[in-house]
Amino acid sequence: MSGLGRDPQVLEISANAGVVQARQMVRALAQECRLSLVEQTKLITAASELARNTLIYGGGGAMTAALVEERGRRGVRLVFADEGPGIPDTDLAMTDGWTSGSGMGLGLSGSKRLVDDFVLDTGPGRGTTVTITKWAR
Repeated sequence: MSGLGRDPQVLEISANAGVVQARQMVRALAQECRLSLVEQTKLITAASELARNTLIYGGGGAMTAALVEERGRRGVRLVFADEGPGIPDTDLAMTDGWTSGSGMGLGLSGSKRLVDDFVLDTGPGRGTTVTITKWAR
């Protein structure tokens, strides 16, 4: 992974304002990467869901955002990390419609469908890290 002229940006997500700031930061990076409007919308939607999960289920955390280039492709990579309770059953958590709270149950599975690369690293008692990438077409 190599950056495109800028260091990764880190944003703390400790309140609803952090979710809003995450969307704004992702929109700016998506535009800079020249993602189409449809691809920008998909990435911003996924980022919004994951930022909200970081806040609600992880008790807050951080989003690291960067422009990346791999194998001649340009994209936006986002990493959402928290030190919350972790997810005990990732298969269940990735099932459409399942929720551990009052949401619609589309956060993780819906986010995965909206991006090109999705990596979930979690476990009971060790927090959760979700890494997503959207590549320019």
